[in-house]
Amino acid sequence: MHIHFIAIGGAAMHNLAIALHKKGYQVTGSDDEIFDPSRSRLNQYGLLPPEYGWFPHKINQDIDVIILGMHARKDNPELLKAQELQLKVYSYPEYLYEQCKDKKRIVIGGSHGKTTITSMVMHVLKKLDYQFDYMVGAQIEGFDTMVQLSHDAPIAIFEGDEYLSSPIDLRPKFHWYKPHVALLTGVAWDHINVFPTWENYVEQFKIFADSLSKNATFIWYTMDKELQDISQDLRKDIKSLAYKELPAQLKNGKSIVTFNNTSYELSVFGAHNLQNINGARMICAELGINDNDFFECISSFKGAAKRLQTLKEKKNTAVFLDFAHSPSKLKATVEAVKLQYPERKLVACMELHTFSSLNKDFLPQYKDTMAAADVAYVYFNPEVLKHKHLPAINQTLVHDAFGTNNVSVFSNTTELQKLLLQSTWENTNLLFMSSGNFSGIDFVDFSEKILK
Repeated sequence: MHIHFIAIGGAAMHNLAIALHKKGYQVTGSDDEIFDPSRSRLNQYGLLPPEYGWFPHKINQDIDVIILGMHARKDNPELLKAQELQLKVYSYPEYLYEQCKDKKRIVIGGSHGKTTITSMVMHVLKKLDYQFDYMVGAQIEGFDTMVQLSHDAPIAIFEGDEYLSSPIDLRPKFHWYKPHVALLTGVAWDHINVFPTWENYVEQFKIFADSLSKNATFIWYTMDKELQDISQDLRKDIKSLAYKELPAQLKNGKSIVTFNNTSYELSVFGAHNLQNINGARMICAELGINDNDFFECISSFKGAAKRLQTLKEKKNTAVFLDFAHSPSKLKATVEAVKLQYPERKLVACMELHTFSSLNKDFLPQYKDTMAAADVAYVYFNPEVLKHKHLPAINQTLVHDAFGTNNVSVFSNTTELQKLLLQSTWENTNLLFMSSGNFSGIDFVDFSEKILK
């Protein structure tokens, strides 16, 4: 089978391309630009396009499947040629479903925490030698790729993203998967460029709950108001299970969970992770894994990349990196680090990088989200606003939106980096939060300079 990727360089797309290549398919692709790590990883597997650009003359009847990435546009020359030839064009999630439609599908969704719970379940299944396919939105320790597809694995674990499927398929990705076991972590408004109202955003999660396979299990976080409502309106054949945060004790900077009279020391911390672990436990129970085996395995889980990841640590200082950009996740992450290390000063740095976070109408959602930090720095790049065709914002507007006196706002990354490098880090933690890189910070290298 010959599969061609239009916009192969995306984070999700290049991982799917590698997975299908490993499965034995003939894979080709095109893109107008490809950056690392996608570039290096595609090159490693012989999948890097020989030249950048779109080449409609290469689209022909010998291609069995076209997979269209979000980076492409509706008028992409290769897409137009594929449509002219009436080739089958799939979105990324649609083809994942096509590959796994005969497997037991487990899908983890929600506005935050879905990558972490997916990673936790994968970690446990691997420890217990389960065979499974997967798709997850971050690099996980012990896994070479973010996507794996096989001929014989009986189950598939998917992270369920609510963002759009492709330029010509405007359904949220997770509407495609029709899971047998589904988990939702909570609903907190995001992607306002696609879902301009709160009601429209919430509706996508209601549609997801109704898309479950017959006799499926729906697992949901009990403290979320929207999920409480959704759980009351499930189909009669769906089993509903609610979960909450696991109680834990803090000893020597480590979180200790006691379950069924046995104590387990965790490698992660924070209220969200204690929620996530309990959700992952309930998914694993649906797969026949007992609680003792689950906790023995999960105790060694160190987190997914950029999910409260410890970049560097010494005696009384640590540098953390988190993907947090939505208001609810930002607040939870700052509070988690402060609670875990109450004796240390916390310097929290947040980058406004997504379409939602840079939108001046959305900015008030960030009120008080960094109040738990001793010092808070918020950074935005005016050039990113221009690139996203958003109205300009200024430092005063951002400062007023966050609403606390501990916040200082920067629009120049050089000034922020200089301030951080000149600061004293004795008995102090540094927390970076962004879906970007603060306009060019190498976080690992920067962490080493901080702790030097």
